[in-house]
Order: sequence, then structure tokens, then C-alpha cells
Amino acid sequence: MDVKRLILFVVMSFMILFFWNTWQEKNRPVEQVATTEAIAEVKASPATIDAESQFRLQTGKRILVQTDLFKAEIDTMGGDLRKLELTQHRAVDSDTNNFILLNDLAAPTVYVVQSGIALGKLATHKEVFTIAANHYQMAADQNELKVAMEWIGAEGVKLTKTYTFVRGSYEVKVDQVINNGSAAAIDPLAYYQIVHDSESNQGTKMMPTFTGGAYFSDADKFKKVTFGDMAKEPLSKQAKDGWVGLVQHYFVGAWIPESKVAQEFYSKDLGNKIFAIGTKFSVSSVAPGASKDLKAKLYLGPQTHDELVKAAPGLEYTVDYGWLSFIASPLFMVLSAIQSVVVNWGFSIILLTILIKLAFYPLSASGYRNMAQMRELAPRLQSLKEKFGDDRQKMQQAMMEMYKKEKINPMGGCLPILVQIPVFISLYWMLLASVEMRHAPFILWIQDLSAPDTLFGRIPEVVPLLGGMPIGLLPILMGISMIIQTKLNPKPTDPVQAKVMMYMPIVFSIFFFFFPAGLVLYWLVNNVLSIAQQARINHLIHAAALAKKKGNAVR
Repeated sequence: MDVKRLILFVVMSFMILFFWNTWQEKNRPVEQVATTEAIAEVKASPATIDAESQFRLQTGKRILVQTDLFKAEIDTMGGDLRKLELTQHRAVDSDTNNFILLNDLAAPTVYVVQSGIALGKLATHKEVFTIAANHYQMAADQNELKVAMEWIGAEGVKLTKTYTFVRGSYEVKVDQVINNGSAAAIDPLAYYQIVHDSESNQGTKMMPTFTGGAYFSDADKFKKVTFGDMAKEPLSKQAKDGWVGLVQHYFVGAWIPESKVAQEFYSKDLGNKIFAIGTKFSVSSVAPGASKDLKAKLYLGPQTHDELVKAAPGLEYTVDYGWLSFIASPLFMVLSAIQSVVVNWGFSIILLTILIKLAFYPLSASGYRNMAQMRELAPRLQSLKEKFGDDRQKMQQAMMEMYKKEKINPMGGCLPILVQIPVFISLYWMLLASVEMRHAPFILWIQDLSAPDTLFGRIPEVVPLLGGMPIGLLPILMGISMIIQTKLNPKPTDPVQAKVMMYMPIVFSIFFFFFPAGLVLYWLVNNVLSIAQQARINHLIHAAALAKKKGNAVR
């Protein structure tokens, strides 16, 4: 077998795993720890930007809302949704604090939701609304909780904005009723937007994910919009349906207008690395004394497949399975079906790995058989190397004659692996992107399959390069399994190649220390199954070789 090509193939495969999303300029979200203290009237948010930026997020009085899924804060300034805790999801490295999705009180990060109507130069997210109460809480026997507020302009135009929170749903209904109390007809512009900074939620090169804008329509399908794209050229896309939102690892916020009217998906650079992405559309003329009801939905929650499909067409594409999503999506469906039976995502990963291994068993057997045959030829190949020395041309010619005589394809061990790589990559991205893995326990010390295994703690920060690296048992077992696999493979005749193959498991193990436990569990199980299969085939091929030698000796 051409070991150089095998090494190059393995290295390139891992480069695809590690750096594909980095090439797409993706970012990993950094979650914030929630606090549940009530916030009284605030005059200016810490998220307020300096005078040079022209963007100033001001606040009025905070209205507290609590449901079965949310702890929210609505500001009377514009009726914005300024803070949102997801009570069913914990913050990173916390079993008690809630995950905060929206927040404007953690400078310099900004993530808020705005909506309103524009009349001339007047945008209602810059005006103060009035509201009947300061605190709203969903009762135990209540299926919906409505929070209504009003704004009245100088000319008598009134806007009533109502948030409707539904029990058990991450969809929030947002109704805006325009009442024209003025003496003339009005032609308002309705808009729904999300404001987010471009600096927070940064990822690492080891575990890159996407944070940025996204939209979907029947015509254009699902599209991502990076903050870099917004800075270079504002988004301006005409559509008649769909949604627009902000995507991050595990979670999404999206505006879903219910009216099927011509609209424009847009983005704005608000200054100082703050961006807005949203949709706007013209409202038909509202005569004096008449009213107009504008309905929309706002999805704010985890990227759970069933929830996303129910909320809006195309919203399920926000789960980033990478460029092999057509393979990853069916894999997730199988994984979910298994989990519904075993009720443990860790055991589900193990069972799915076994199923995949069984599906590829004949193909793997062919590759392992070829490698076992190469292993038997290793002593004869070493003899050729000693015989021909530095005459590589004669050595290659002698090797090809030997392969032909023994009916061995030198690349036969690589091709079966090459065919399986797309499935392995798909499963990698599927496990990385699935919010179901987040804080999902397995057994013993592994209580979060989306986090690295830290059984033995972390390397002190003072250590160069490796400071802060988590040290867990699963990656160590993973490294041991790779070493065993290397021992089962044919030993390269080139000393340099042999050393590369020897150190490769150690190098790759360093990467796996940073990987989520669920991913390492998959690779470990896959390696153990591969070792069992390869050891069995090696034994059979070796026995056959001995029998052949014995038969030749008898003759």
C-alpha cells in the first residue's frame, strides 16, 4: 500500500473536520450566566454606544414577564424585547443558572428584538409605550399570556403592540394594531428586526460554528448572511414569504410575518460593530378612523428539529449540518428514533455507530483484508528495500510485480475508507450541531455530551500552548485505540513514514481533548469496532498465509 498517500488522506480528512467552518468564517457563541433579579426603571443601557457610532440603545421602564419557558424583559422604549432567559436550558458549565438568549445589559454585547411602524421619520422603537402593569406571570391553568402596550402619536395615530406567550411553545405571537385617529389617511411602513453585535459569540478554530444573519423564502431558499457581508454591502432581498433572523450555535431568533405581502429582507450597519437584520413592507393605506392589524410570529429558542419545522418552513435549516446535510439529516432522524427507545443520547450514539459499522461491514472488510495482506508482505517488502537500496525505480517495479503476483491492490485499503469519510464527517457535524446533546448526560462523570470530557481537570493556564486544555478519560482511550489500530496496520518500510504513523495518534489525541464528549464517544466506539474487525481479519489472513507456506513446504 502507498503509505504516503494514506497519511496524506488521513491528514486531509481531519483538516476537513477541523477547518471547514473556519473557512466559512463561522463563530462559536459564548453563553452568558443568567440572573433573575428584577430590574427597575433604567435611564440608559450599558449597551449604549459612544457618540461616534450614531447608534444609541436607550431604555425606559422594564416589564418583567414569566412563563413556563421564558423569563423575559420588555422595555417600554419601543416595546422592545430586551432580555430573554430560557428556563429549560442551562448556561455553560452551570446546573442552576439559565441560558440568556437576548440581553442588552452585558456590554459590549447587544442582542435585542424590535418591531414597529414608521410614519415619515418616526420609528416607534424609539418612542415610549405605556403599559398597564410592571409584571406578568403565566398562571398554572393559563395556556396563553398576553402583554399589551400602546403608543399614541401627536397626530392621533395609535399603535397597540401585543406579545402573546403560549404555554409549551418557543413561538411568540406579536400583533401590531394601527388605529388612525388622525384627520388624514396614512401609509405606514411595518418592520421587524433583530439587533446584534458582531464581536460576541466568537468561536475557536478547534470548534468553529456560525453566528450571523439568515433568511428563507420559497424563491431563494435558506441563505446565511455573515456580519462581514453586512459590513461590505447591506442585504436587500425582495420576497413574498419566509422569515429572517439571527442564527447561533444551538439557538435561533427569527421573525416570521404571517401576511403574504411583498417584503424586503434587509440589514443595516448601525455603527461600532452593531448590526440589524430584519424585514419591512408597506402597509396599505389606513383611512381616518380605520385600523389595520399586522400579525407576526417570533421564534426564540433552541434549534430543536420538531419545534423548528412546526414554526415555519425552512427554519429547520438553521441547524448547521454543513455541506453534507443531506446525509446528516437522515442520520439525526435515526439517532432520534433510537433515543426515543433507550432514552439516553450517549447509548443512542453507541447504537447508531454500531448500525453504521454494520452497514459498512462488507466494504470495511474488503479494506481490512487488503491491509492484512499487505501486513503479511511487510517482511518481503523490507527485503526488497534492503536489496535495491536507493534505487527507487527498481524497487517500485519489484513491488508492483509482487503485488501482481499476490493479487493485491496497494490502494485497496484506502478506497473503502474514502467511501466512508462523508458519513463520518456528516455524523461529526450532526453531533456538533444538535442542541439535543447540550447538557445531555451519559453515564458516570459524563453529564454533558456537548462539552469536553474534563475528568482529570485542565492543564494550568501558565503552561505554554496547552494551558487550559481539558484532560479527560475518553480522549485518552481514543488515543490508545488509535495506537492499537496503528499496530494492526502494515508497518511502513520508510523509517520517516513509520515515525509519522507512530506519532499521529498522539497528535490527533490533542485535538480530541477539545472535542465534545459525544463526538469522542462516537470515534472511540467506531475505533473499538474497527479494531475488533481488523484483528479478526488479520488473524484469518495470517492463518491462511501459514497454511499456504506449509502447503508449499510439503511439495
